[in-house]
Amino acid sequence: MANRLAIRDAGVRADLGRALRKLGFEVIPFKGTEEAVVANVPVDVPLTVTASPAKGQDATVDLAVALAGHGYAVSPHLSARQVRDRVHLAEIVDRCREAKISGVFVVGGDPTDEPAGFRHAHDLLVALHELDHGFTDIGIGGHPEGHPDVPDEMLFQALADKAPLATHITTQIVFDPAVILAWARELTRRGIDLPVYVGVPGAVHRNKLLRVSGGLGIGESAKFLKKQQNMFWRFFLPGGYRPDPIITGLARHLGTPDNALAGFHVFTFNDLAPTEAWRRRALQELS
Repeated sequence: MANRLAIRDAGVRADLGRALRKLGFEVIPFKGTEEAVVANVPVDVPLTVTASPAKGQDATVDLAVALAGHGYAVSPHLSARQVRDRVHLAEIVDRCREAKISGVFVVGGDPTDEPAGFRHAHDLLVALHELDHGFTDIGIGGHPEGHPDVPDEMLFQALADKAPLATHITTQIVFDPAVILAWARELTRRGIDLPVYVGVPGAVHRNKLLRVSGGLGIGESAKFLKKQQNMFWRFFLPGGYRPDPIITGLARHLGTPDNALAGFHVFTFNDLAPTEAWRRRALQELS
Protein backbone atom coordinates (compact mmCIF):
# COMPACT_ATOMS: atom_id res chain seq x y z
CA MET A 1 0.00 0.00 0.00
CA ALA A 2 1.31 3.42 -0.91
CA ASN A 3 2.55 5.74 1.78
CA ARG A 4 -0.32 8.22 2.18
CA LEU A 5 1.02 10.15 5.16
CA ALA A 6 4.29 11.17 3.50
CA ILE A 7 5.29 14.34 5.33
CA ARG A 8 8.86 15.61 4.99
CA ASP A 9 9.03 18.06 7.89
CA ALA A 10 10.33 16.15 10.92
CA GLY A 11 8.59 18.44 13.39
CA VAL A 12 5.24 18.05 11.66
CA ARG A 13 5.73 14.29 11.55
CA ALA A 14 6.44 14.24 15.27
CA ASP A 15 3.37 16.35 16.08
CA LEU A 16 1.15 14.18 13.90
CA GLY A 17 2.58 10.99 15.40
CA ARG A 18 1.73 12.23 18.90
CA ALA A 19 -1.79 13.12 17.76
CA LEU A 20 -2.38 9.71 16.21
CA ARG A 21 -1.05 7.87 19.25
CA LYS A 22 -3.74 9.43 21.43
CA LEU A 23 -6.67 9.44 18.99
CA GLY A 24 -9.84 7.69 20.09
CA PHE A 25 -12.47 5.55 18.39
CA GLU A 26 -16.22 6.16 18.54
CA VAL A 27 -18.45 3.07 18.48
CA ILE A 28 -22.19 2.56 18.18
CA PRO A 29 -24.13 0.53 20.79
CA PHE A 30 -25.37 -2.24 18.54
CA LYS A 31 -25.60 -5.95 19.27
CA GLY A 32 -22.12 -7.43 19.11
CA THR A 33 -20.26 -4.13 19.53
CA GLU A 34 -18.64 -5.19 22.81
CA GLU A 35 -17.27 -8.38 21.29
CA ALA A 36 -16.06 -6.57 18.17
CA VAL A 37 -14.19 -3.97 20.21
CA VAL A 38 -12.48 -6.58 22.38
CA ALA A 39 -11.49 -8.59 19.32
CA ASN A 40 -10.10 -5.70 17.27
CA VAL A 41 -9.16 -2.66 19.37
CA PRO A 42 -6.17 -2.52 21.74
CA VAL A 43 -7.09 -1.57 25.28
CA ASP A 44 -4.94 1.58 25.13
CA VAL A 45 -7.17 3.16 22.45
CA PRO A 46 -9.67 5.56 24.13
CA LEU A 47 -13.30 4.94 23.23
CA THR A 48 -16.53 6.90 23.11
CA VAL A 49 -19.97 5.36 22.77
CA THR A 50 -22.50 7.33 20.76
CA ALA A 51 -26.03 7.95 22.01
CA SER A 52 -28.35 6.23 19.57
CA PRO A 53 -31.95 7.48 19.34
CA ALA A 54 -32.93 3.97 18.27
CA LYS A 55 -31.35 2.34 21.33
CA GLY A 56 -31.74 5.01 24.01
CA GLN A 57 -29.41 6.53 26.58
CA ASP A 58 -29.22 3.49 28.83
CA ALA A 59 -27.87 1.30 26.01
CA THR A 60 -25.00 3.77 25.62
CA VAL A 61 -24.16 3.61 29.32
CA ASP A 62 -24.55 -0.19 29.36
CA LEU A 63 -21.94 -0.58 26.64
CA ALA A 64 -19.62 1.99 28.20
CA VAL A 65 -19.72 0.16 31.53
CA ALA A 66 -19.08 -3.17 29.82
CA LEU A 67 -16.09 -1.82 27.89
CA ALA A 68 -14.69 -0.19 31.02
CA GLY A 69 -14.83 -3.64 32.57
CA HIS A 70 -12.44 -4.83 29.87
CA GLY A 71 -9.97 -2.10 30.81
CA TYR A 72 -10.79 0.53 28.17
CA ALA A 73 -10.88 4.25 28.93
CA VAL A 74 -14.38 4.96 27.66
CA SER A 75 -16.65 8.02 27.57
CA PRO A 76 -20.39 7.59 26.96
CA HIS A 77 -22.31 10.25 25.08
CA LEU A 78 -24.95 11.91 27.22
CA SER A 79 -27.80 13.22 25.08
CA ALA A 80 -29.98 16.04 26.38
CA ARG A 81 -32.91 14.57 24.45
CA GLN A 82 -32.43 11.10 25.95
CA VAL A 83 -31.65 11.80 29.61
CA ARG A 84 -35.15 11.76 31.10
CA ASP A 85 -34.64 14.03 34.12
CA ARG A 86 -32.23 14.88 36.93
CA VAL A 87 -32.91 11.59 38.69
CA HIS A 88 -31.95 9.69 35.53
CA LEU A 89 -28.82 11.84 35.19
CA ALA A 90 -27.83 11.08 38.79
CA GLU A 91 -28.30 7.36 38.12
CA ILE A 92 -26.02 7.61 35.07
CA VAL A 93 -23.37 9.44 37.08
CA ASP A 94 -23.53 6.77 39.79
CA ARG A 95 -23.13 3.98 37.25
CA CYS A 96 -20.16 5.71 35.68
CA ARG A 97 -18.54 6.27 39.05
CA GLU A 98 -18.94 2.59 39.97
CA ALA A 99 -17.36 1.59 36.63
CA LYS A 100 -14.51 4.09 37.14
CA ILE A 101 -15.53 5.98 33.98
CA SER A 102 -13.93 9.43 34.11
CA GLY A 103 -15.16 11.00 30.86
CA VAL A 104 -18.40 11.87 29.10
CA PHE A 105 -19.36 13.63 25.88
CA VAL A 106 -22.41 15.88 26.10
CA VAL A 107 -24.61 16.47 23.03
CA GLY A 108 -28.00 17.95 22.33
CA GLY A 109 -29.02 14.81 20.47
CA ASP A 110 -31.82 13.95 18.11
CA PRO A 111 -35.49 14.15 19.15
CA THR A 112 -37.08 10.90 20.35
CA ASP A 113 -40.62 9.79 21.15
CA GLU A 114 -39.81 9.99 24.87
CA PRO A 115 -40.20 13.24 26.85
CA ALA A 116 -36.88 15.10 26.96
CA GLY A 117 -35.59 16.13 30.35
CA PHE A 118 -33.28 18.79 28.93
CA ARG A 119 -33.68 21.08 25.92
CA HIS A 120 -30.04 21.58 25.01
CA ALA A 121 -26.55 20.30 25.77
CA HIS A 122 -25.93 23.42 27.87
CA ASP A 123 -28.87 22.57 30.13
CA LEU A 124 -27.51 19.07 30.64
CA LEU A 125 -24.00 20.40 31.34
CA VAL A 126 -25.33 22.76 34.01
CA ALA A 127 -27.29 19.95 35.68
CA LEU A 128 -24.25 17.68 35.49
CA HIS A 129 -22.08 20.23 37.28
CA GLU A 130 -24.67 20.54 40.03
CA LEU A 131 -23.94 16.89 40.86
CA ASP A 132 -20.82 15.41 42.38
CA HIS A 133 -20.06 13.90 38.98
CA GLY A 134 -16.34 13.19 39.32
CA PHE A 135 -15.65 13.41 35.59
CA THR A 136 -12.24 14.77 34.63
CA ASP A 137 -12.93 14.91 30.88
CA ILE A 138 -16.11 16.44 29.45
CA GLY A 139 -16.43 16.86 25.70
CA ILE A 140 -18.80 18.99 23.65
CA GLY A 141 -19.49 19.06 19.91
CA GLY A 142 -18.34 21.54 17.28
CA HIS A 143 -19.83 22.32 13.86
CA PRO A 144 -17.16 23.70 11.48
CA GLU A 145 -19.62 23.88 8.58
CA GLY A 146 -22.37 25.43 10.66
CA HIS A 147 -25.96 24.26 10.74
CA PRO A 148 -28.61 24.84 8.06
CA ASP A 149 -31.18 26.02 10.63
CA VAL A 150 -28.96 27.91 13.09
CA PRO A 151 -27.02 31.14 12.38
CA ASP A 152 -23.25 30.90 12.81
CA GLU A 153 -23.24 33.59 15.48
CA MET A 154 -25.68 31.58 17.56
CA LEU A 155 -23.53 28.45 17.22
CA PHE A 156 -20.40 30.31 18.34
CA GLN A 157 -22.27 31.80 21.29
CA ALA A 158 -23.53 28.35 22.29
CA LEU A 159 -19.95 27.07 22.27
CA ALA A 160 -18.81 30.05 24.32
CA ASP A 161 -21.56 29.31 26.86
CA LYS A 162 -20.66 25.61 27.10
CA ALA A 163 -16.87 25.95 27.03
CA PRO A 164 -16.43 26.80 30.76
CA LEU A 165 -18.30 23.58 31.57
CA ALA A 166 -16.19 21.33 29.33
CA THR A 167 -12.60 20.26 28.74
CA HIS A 168 -12.48 19.72 24.96
CA ILE A 169 -14.37 20.04 21.67
CA THR A 170 -14.79 17.28 19.10
CA THR A 171 -16.04 18.29 15.66
CA GLN A 172 -18.54 16.67 13.39
CA ILE A 173 -17.09 15.25 10.21
CA VAL A 174 -16.07 17.80 7.58
CA PHE A 175 -14.00 16.77 4.57
CA ASP A 176 -12.39 20.13 3.78
CA PRO A 177 -9.33 20.85 5.99
CA ALA A 178 -9.48 24.55 5.05
CA VAL A 179 -13.00 24.84 6.48
CA ILE A 180 -11.94 23.13 9.70
CA LEU A 181 -8.87 25.34 10.07
CA ALA A 182 -10.78 28.57 9.46
CA TRP A 183 -13.36 27.56 12.06
CA ALA A 184 -10.67 26.62 14.61
CA ARG A 185 -8.96 29.98 14.08
CA GLU A 186 -12.26 31.76 14.63
CA LEU A 187 -12.70 29.91 17.94
CA THR A 188 -9.29 31.17 19.05
CA ARG A 189 -10.09 34.69 17.92
CA ARG A 190 -13.24 34.58 20.05
CA GLY A 191 -11.35 33.33 23.11
CA ILE A 192 -12.77 29.80 23.04
CA ASP A 193 -9.54 28.00 23.83
CA LEU A 194 -10.57 24.40 24.52
CA PRO A 195 -8.50 21.74 22.71
CA VAL A 196 -10.18 20.77 19.43
CA TYR A 197 -10.23 17.20 18.15
CA VAL A 198 -11.22 16.86 14.50
CA GLY A 199 -13.79 14.18 13.76
CA VAL A 200 -12.79 11.94 10.84
CA PRO A 201 -14.32 8.75 9.44
CA GLY A 202 -12.31 5.60 10.00
CA ALA A 203 -11.40 3.11 7.29
CA VAL A 204 -15.05 2.45 6.65
CA HIS A 205 -16.29 0.02 4.01
CA ARG A 206 -18.46 1.45 1.26
CA ASN A 207 -21.34 -0.95 1.97
CA LYS A 208 -21.37 -0.05 5.65
CA LEU A 209 -21.78 3.63 4.87
CA LEU A 210 -24.53 2.86 2.40
CA ARG A 211 -26.39 1.05 5.17
CA VAL A 212 -25.78 3.92 7.56
CA SER A 213 -27.08 6.45 5.07
CA GLY A 214 -30.12 4.22 4.64
CA GLY A 215 -31.31 5.24 8.09
CA LEU A 216 -29.92 3.14 10.91
CA GLY A 217 -30.71 6.02 13.23
CA ILE A 218 -27.34 6.47 14.92
CA GLY A 219 -27.70 10.19 15.47
CA GLU A 220 -24.78 12.62 15.41
CA SER A 221 -22.31 10.20 13.84
CA ALA A 222 -24.26 9.97 10.57
CA LYS A 223 -25.59 13.49 10.08
CA PHE A 224 -22.74 14.44 7.77
CA LEU A 225 -23.99 11.91 5.20
CA LYS A 226 -27.21 13.83 4.65
CA LYS A 227 -25.39 17.05 3.86
CA GLN A 228 -22.17 15.99 2.17
CA GLN A 229 -22.97 12.92 0.08
CA ASN A 230 -21.70 14.34 -3.22
CA MET A 231 -18.38 15.38 -1.71
CA PHE A 232 -18.18 12.21 0.33
CA TRP A 233 -18.15 9.83 -2.64
CA ARG A 234 -15.25 11.71 -4.25
CA PHE A 235 -13.07 10.64 -1.34
CA PHE A 236 -13.73 6.93 -1.68
CA LEU A 237 -10.96 4.53 -2.59
CA PRO A 238 -11.92 1.09 -3.94
CA GLY A 239 -13.74 -0.70 -1.13
CA GLY A 240 -13.71 2.07 1.44
CA TYR A 241 -12.60 5.41 2.78
CA ARG A 242 -9.47 6.42 4.69
CA PRO A 243 -9.07 9.75 6.51
CA ASP A 244 -5.52 10.49 5.32
CA PRO A 245 -6.42 13.58 3.19
CA ILE A 246 -8.04 15.37 6.15
CA ILE A 247 -5.23 14.46 8.52
CA THR A 248 -2.39 15.45 6.22
CA GLY A 249 -4.22 18.66 5.34
CA LEU A 250 -4.23 19.71 8.99
CA ALA A 251 -0.95 18.17 10.20
CA ARG A 252 1.22 21.29 9.98
CA HIS A 253 -1.36 23.35 11.89
CA LEU A 254 -1.43 21.16 15.01
CA GLY A 255 -0.18 23.09 17.99
CA THR A 256 0.25 26.43 16.22
CA PRO A 257 -0.82 29.49 18.25
CA ASP A 258 -3.56 30.66 15.88
CA ASN A 259 -5.77 27.68 16.67
CA ALA A 260 -6.38 24.99 19.30
CA LEU A 261 -6.29 21.94 17.03
CA ALA A 262 -5.02 19.13 19.26
CA GLY A 263 -5.69 15.91 17.37
CA PHE A 264 -8.28 13.64 15.81
CA HIS A 265 -11.28 11.55 16.79
CA VAL A 266 -12.30 8.59 14.62
CA PHE A 267 -15.93 7.78 13.85
CA THR A 268 -15.55 4.05 13.18
CA PHE A 269 -19.18 3.22 12.31
CA ASN A 270 -18.19 -0.08 13.98
CA ASP A 271 -15.85 -1.00 11.10
CA LEU A 272 -13.23 -1.70 13.73
CA ALA A 273 -10.81 -4.13 12.08
CA PRO A 274 -10.02 -1.96 9.02
CA THR A 275 -9.93 1.21 11.11
CA GLU A 276 -7.44 -0.30 13.55
CA ALA A 277 -5.37 -1.58 10.61
CA TRP A 278 -5.36 1.96 9.21
CA ARG A 279 -4.27 3.39 12.58
CA ARG A 280 -1.36 0.97 12.85
CA ARG A 281 -0.28 1.64 9.27
CA ALA A 282 -0.38 5.39 9.84
CA LEU A 283 1.78 5.11 12.95
CA GLN A 284 4.28 2.92 11.09
CA GLU A 285 4.51 5.44 8.27
CA LEU A 286 5.26 8.21 10.75
CA SER A 287 7.79 6.26 12.80
